[in-house]
Parts: sequence; structure tokens; C-alpha cells
Amino acid sequence: MWGFVLFVLVCARASVQQGDPPSPDVYQVQFDTDISPTPITIQVTRSLAPLGADRFYALVQDGFYNESAFFRVVPGFVLQFGISGNSEQNDKWLHSSIMDDPVKGSNTRGTISFATAGPNTRSSQVFINYIDNSRLDEMGFAPFGEVIEGLEETAELVHNPTPGDSNGVDQEQYEFLGNDWIRQQYPVINFIQTGSVSTSQP
Repeated sequence: MWGFVLFVLVCARASVQQGDPPSPDVYQVQFDTDISPTPITIQVTRSLAPLGADRFYALVQDGFYNESAFFRVVPGFVLQFGISGNSEQNDKWLHSSIMDDPVKGSNTRGTISFATAGPNTRSSQVFINYIDNSRLDEMGFAPFGEVIEGLEETAELVHNPTPGDSNGVDQEQYEFLGNDWIRQQYPVINFIQTGSVSTSQP
């Protein structure tokens, strides 16, 4: 079942943190990528999942997602990312987990949620729902925002580095060997180039 392969094995040794400073109630994240000139723009609503929104805000502000690969592409299901190309960022965030949020929204098309390895293991890996994956709601995946620009372009043009393997790139290898390794193994894999935060309404 697709939902179970969202569990992130590299988070299994994570330690649970108290939480991050509060994010704005509503904010937008723009990811410039090498997929398309159109950025991926995500609008986050803190009331949907406060702890998740706070963590995502902290990660983007800290530059965690800059030069990070789209390491798991499952057509007709999800696009997953959230292992940094920077080893210092991974040391800081990848195994620093937050508590779960109650599921208030639904994993409908275009929404974004944190991947997990079980209860209270969200850290930095997130996935964008390509379709209505509301069946994931009862599994505890709490959406915290939605893509308001770039979903169509991304779904159409992103390169799948592991066709036929829905688990994606080996996450532990990517964590420990970094971008040089992943570029060598998957020469046309796509990357987030930069991420930025805005609190102005679109």
C-alpha cells in the first residue's frame, strides 16, 4: 500500500525536540528548481498543523532545502524531498524530530505533509501529493499547506531517478555521501536550488 512506503527509515534514530519558534500564521515558500522556470510556491497555514508549519519555516529560513535533491518521485502519488545537500544541515535537522500534529486537513491533490517513520518522527522530509491521497489522513499525515504555483509543471517535468522503484534513492547513502554521490549515480536528478519565505499574501 502506497501510504506505508512514505515512512522514512533514516529518521528512525531521531530524537524528539520540544518544538521550534512559532511561524507566521500564513506564509509562502518559494522553491526555485532546475525542473522549470516556474517555481514551486507553497502556501502554509499554521492552524492546519502548527508544529509542522513552525518546523518547515525554520528549515527554509536556515537554508536546509537549498541544493537538495528530489530523491523520491512516484508518478500518480507523491514527490518527496528533505535530505539536505549540506552535511552540517543534516546533522542539525534531519534527526531532530517534532511531536505529531492532529490531522485537521486532508492529503488532497497539491497539499504538502511531513513524511514519518512512525509516531513523533517528523523532522525535515516532506512530500507533495500529486493526487487525492486522503487515505493517508487516518495514518496520521497532517498537511500543513498546499502548492499554489508550479504543481503542473513539476508533475510533468520532474525526472524520476528510480523508475520502477517507488522507494526512491537510497536515503542513508544520500545522507552520508551527499550531492557528489547522488549526481554521479543519478546524473539527471532534479534539485531545489534555493528556498525563500514571504509573508505577503499572493
